[in-house]
Amino acid sequence: MLEDNKIPLCVDLDGTLIRTDLLIESFLILIKQKPWAVFLVPIWLLRGKSVLKEEIARRIDLNVQTLPYQSGLLEFLRKEHASGRPLVLATASHRKFADVIAQHLGFFTSVHATEEGTNLAGRAKRDLLVKHYGIKGFDYAGNSRADVPVWSMARQAIVVNPESGVLQAAMNQCPVSRTFGDRHPSIKTYAKALRVHQWLKNTLVFVPMILAHQVSQVGSGLLAFISFSLCASSVYLLNDLLDLSADRLHPRKRLRPFASGDLSMVKGMVLIPLLLICAFAIAALWLPTAFVIVLIGYYLLTISYSFWLKAVVLLDALLLAGLYTIRIIGGMAATRIGASFWLLSFSIFLFFSLALVKRYSELLTLKQRGQLTTHGRGYHVKDLVMLMGFGVASGFMAVLVSALYINSDKVMVLYHHPDFLWLVSPILLYWISRIWLITHRGGMHDDPVVFAAKDKGSWIVAAIIGGLLWLAAI
Repeated sequence: MLEDNKIPLCVDLDGTLIRTDLLIESFLILIKQKPWAVFLVPIWLLRGKSVLKEEIARRIDLNVQTLPYQSGLLEFLRKEHASGRPLVLATASHRKFADVIAQHLGFFTSVHATEEGTNLAGRAKRDLLVKHYGIKGFDYAGNSRADVPVWSMARQAIVVNPESGVLQAAMNQCPVSRTFGDRHPSIKTYAKALRVHQWLKNTLVFVPMILAHQVSQVGSGLLAFISFSLCASSVYLLNDLLDLSADRLHPRKRLRPFASGDLSMVKGMVLIPLLLICAFAIAALWLPTAFVIVLIGYYLLTISYSFWLKAVVLLDALLLAGLYTIRIIGGMAATRIGASFWLLSFSIFLFFSLALVKRYSELLTLKQRGQLTTHGRGYHVKDLVMLMGFGVASGFMAVLVSALYINSDKVMVLYHHPDFLWLVSPILLYWISRIWLITHRGGMHDDPVVFAAKDKGSWIVAAIIGGLLWLAAI
């Protein structure tokens, strides 16, 4: 009988060695790079799963260095390799990707993968391993029900992050020598993926109602808030799935649930249409048609941003400012309050400034790390001075609009003591200048809107401005 360190250990890739699925991941990369290819995928699939994998692999490349590897299993495999044990990568992923991963890790003695019309999964993988190593002549590490036929012919099983019922199924086939697991998504994981903290931005739908002194419309405003939040989360999920490669290169974004492998991409792909359907159902059933049209516009703009426009210098920031402003327009549509030129102008200038704060902060972080350009965007660290100039100027333009508004006829109708409003402009001037100073010093580590929600100074400014508006109105 062979010693344990002489028995080949065959290791599955998707969901086992890595905390992701290369077929889904490569598909998403393909769709982002060549959106028209989505129409070819059904044709390839009709010819067989191996053909689908072959066609996708021909068209894209993966950065295997940044993939979310199963750390515990990886450490175990390195020790087994050091003891002289043969390690075999046996995967249903395409050979192109399997070979690159094996070369990157450096401890696999051989690779078996999907190629030449054979999709190496389930029974096909079992038969190939039996052919090479014999019945009970190998150990096998896997994670899914597709691995159960393989375990039936293995000497021992290693189970990694098992799907529901898989551990028991493996135990029914052969002895389980080890288990590894570190992916247990909690409510917090889902909240992080949905970016619930970003729902704060959707409170902008209440701004028209508050400034028009029509608080009786709070019910419609709340429905608009929920609809925008669900729609936004759907887009956040899609954006994160499309940006996996770029996120894994980012010091903070690499910790996002999909990029880190904490949350299954399949669950994300199910949630995307579900959230979108709920968002539009709420809008269609309980809100005016005008709001539905605004929500459609918001969704199309965000999709355009995710696929194309985020890579266009300055246009991406303008679009972000537009997405903030469209929330205000949505609030107007939901509550049937007429559009305000002053409010929309103020919004565009203010949020363009804050969008540039975000870009400036990202570039400053890259500069501190010794990098020159952003991945997937067109910015360079040399742009820092210009971005600050654009951002500060736009912020000050927002202050100017607020000052001009005070002299408008509309103020005399809405406010009994408009003189109090004159204090709003210098307070806004202070807040915008402070935000840019914090950013320039490297203290802006979050989205500026989220930063403001956590910042005591911003809360004080908001409270003072709210008090001034109240004094002006009474």
